[in-house]
Amino acid sequence: MTDTKFPPENNLPAGYQPPRVWTWEPGNGGAFANINRPIAGATHEKERPFGAHPLQLYSLGTPNGQKVTILLEELLAAGHSGAEYDAWLINIGKGEQFGSGFVEVNPNSKIPALMDHQPKDGGAPIRLFESASIMTYLAEKFGAFLPAEARARAETLNWLFWQMGSAPFLGGGFGHFYTYAPMKIQYAIDRYAMEVKRQMDVLNRHLANNEFMAGQTYTIADMAIWPWYGRLALHGAYDDAGTFLSVDEYEHVQRWTKQIAARPGVKRGSIVNKASGDPGTFLPERHAASDFDGLTL
Repeated sequence: MTDTKFPPENNLPAGYQPPRVWTWEPGNGGAFANINRPIAGATHEKERPFGAHPLQLYSLGTPNGQKVTILLEELLAAGHSGAEYDAWLINIGKGEQFGSGFVEVNPNSKIPALMDHQPKDGGAPIRLFESASIMTYLAEKFGAFLPAEARARAETLNWLFWQMGSAPFLGGGFGHFYTYAPMKIQYAIDRYAMEVKRQMDVLNRHLANNEFMAGQTYTIADMAIWPWYGRLALHGAYDDAGTFLSVDEYEHVQRWTKQIAARPGVKRGSIVNKASGDPGTFLPERHAASDFDGLTL
């Protein structure tokens, strides 16, 4: 029977109709087709490296990875010496997130993942995955960047989890179809561009009356949101999608973005586990503060 509501000739590719049962065809997925698959688990044996510090981070300098390294560098800048860490590069383009050692820390095979070998209770090491979980754990462990007062804490967590729920529309939605998909699909780009602009307006309206996301205090909410939406506001995301999305019109987001970007901890944290860039602007692995010496921050 012909679908009169969605005629197949208007589909992309023309004539396509979803089968009754979906089957995986290796190669689907555009720029990431070589690592996409519909099952979980390790694809190869590979032990996790281990450095000198109790905190062992396995990550990549994407926005999700930057959230955690920014927090760790901000903790160190605030005098929490126990936040010293080793940051090991996980090249997701090569499928290193499917190594057996990494999967032991994060069965979901996504960066970032963290092992704390010296938890506060003195017991067995604690594994952490999902950036919001890692950030909340670290903020609570060191008593920093997550307010103790109930209302400020609630507002911090509101915006932390807003980021977790919203950013997939920016990354996996807009970013994928605007930059990485094997074809330009106007419907998909328009759909996600509208949603990202709505999110930017949410931020802009909130920041019109608040210095930071949780009010007047800098918190993990700012550190989580900035790598995604600050990067977009600075025209650094998806081949300058900022121009396409007219990001300069969000004046309060711009003010907040530049304020966060100027922080030394943010400058350091945002280049950790980056594998490429202009000479001196990236740090594939981080094992000591001296690793930043000579780099452009």
